[in-house]
Amino acid sequence: MKKFHKYIFFITLFFHALAGNSQVPIYQIDIDTEIGSTTWRYLRAGLHRAQEEKAQIVILRLNTYGGTVVHADSMRTAILNSPIPVYAFIDNNAASAGALIAIACDSIYMRNSASMGAATVVNETGAAMPDKYQSYMRATMRATAEAHGKDSTGNWRRNPLIAEAMVDERVVVPHLCDSGKVLTLTAHEAIAQNYCEAIVGNIDEIITQRLRYENYELQKFEPSLFDDIAGFLTNPALQAILVTLIFGGIFMELKTPGIGFPAAVACTAAVLYFAPLYIDGLAANWEILIFVVGVILLIFEFLVIPGFGIAGISGFVLIFAALVLALIGNVNFDFQFVPAAEINKGILTVISGIVVYAVLLLLFFQKIGSKGPLHHLALHSSQTTDTGYIGVPTGLQEYIGKTGKAATILRPSGKILIDRTQFDAVALYGYIEKDAPVRVVKYENAQLYVIEIKN
Repeated sequence: MKKFHKYIFFITLFFHALAGNSQVPIYQIDIDTEIGSTTWRYLRAGLHRAQEEKAQIVILRLNTYGGTVVHADSMRTAILNSPIPVYAFIDNNAASAGALIAIACDSIYMRNSASMGAATVVNETGAAMPDKYQSYMRATMRATAEAHGKDSTGNWRRNPLIAEAMVDERVVVPHLCDSGKVLTLTAHEAIAQNYCEAIVGNIDEIITQRLRYENYELQKFEPSLFDDIAGFLTNPALQAILVTLIFGGIFMELKTPGIGFPAAVACTAAVLYFAPLYIDGLAANWEILIFVVGVILLIFEFLVIPGFGIAGISGFVLIFAALVLALIGNVNFDFQFVPAAEINKGILTVISGIVVYAVLLLLFFQKIGSKGPLHHLALHSSQTTDTGYIGVPTGLQEYIGKTGKAATILRPSGKILIDRTQFDAVALYGYIEKDAPVRVVKYENAQLYVIEIKN
């Protein structure tokens, strides 16, 4: 019995020794560029990989001057919802959108020379946006600080007023910010205001001196070339441009005979639009399918049915819906867990692309109608009777009801042969192959319209 207890004792010591020698997995994600679609993709992929590697902690190394609010908001939401604790290490700067991301983290560590704040929403020129945008950012910063709760004394772990002062110079924080300027915290000021746990020199100090892990394995997220390309393609501005090319290519192709350059542009833009969204799991098979059905309906409307009716409107609606739904993370048309901001962003992106196409089309027609580089594309001379021009004779009306054959392929325009005489004609429905029997059914605007005689 004593020998048995000895065996148990030594086995226990053995497993304790193994546990003591096991390395704690820690994951590192670097954000050192402008906050945007690419950095959002880095963070999302990094957090997902950290869970796969069963990491105990994720350390987010920040060195950024900010970026777009919409992507910063998505990043802070991912951090707040992460099942793994996320610690921020501000290597130098966490300005603007970077401050929002840092405040979302469970703990903040800063280099001695680092700073954090200045989160006012600005436009492309650096000028402050209207108060409507500032109000949303103030609430977002405040809510992010409040998400960390209160300590045992009932005080906020991170004072929401300080987070709000990083956005609005009108917010006064006693003994800290009462000068009418947007707040930016140095490392020592952040410690004094409980916005920073400690000043450190590197990530190793955080792990060994602050977290007390002596034996750890630090894995670093390395973005692939695909991550960079996909991040670039999922930028809302580029997506709006791709929408412009999709609609522009489709409608230009429908207005010209054959399949040419506009169709190639539309197809390429559609692939670049849907491919990264499909790989990310946002665009589902059925969403791509309704896009294809919408295109088919438009083609059917333009080439088979004269005018623009139910098929054309349905096609446009389906294309618009597919482009919007591909940007929204719904599950089989269930929007229960989709934030309203995400839906609005998707609709705005697609509408922006359509508006850009409409504006470019309008400018194009204005250019060819004015004295400019495209002036030569339009006919500007007038053909009057004074200069010898006469009206088109109406004698071709007598050919209505007569039959002949297609001298060339009509798609939809071409030439027909009636009683050994060749005429220009237009197929009323679809395309008509060469030598097919045809009947003249209409004469309008000096043009014969024919249909194919079916056997």
